[in-house]
Amino acid sequence: MAVYPESLIKSLLLKVKEYPRFSKEEIEKFCWMAVHEHRHGVLPSEYDIREIDEGLYLELLQAFKSKN
Repeated sequence: MAVYPESLIKSLLLKVKEYPRFSKEEIEKFCWMAVHEHRHGVLPSEYDIREIDEGLYLELLQAFKSKN
């Protein structure tokens, strides 16, 4: 499993919280959006099927759940 810099995780955590209509009830969606934007440089479209870094997604999700 890849190890991601703490600075990357922290910056993505901030990004997640700044999304319009952010909701803790939909944290999986917002973490996915942040990782997608990090990987592809743009937010996903409605039916975007491009791959994301699943390890980064899971680590971001875990970091969010442990800090909040």
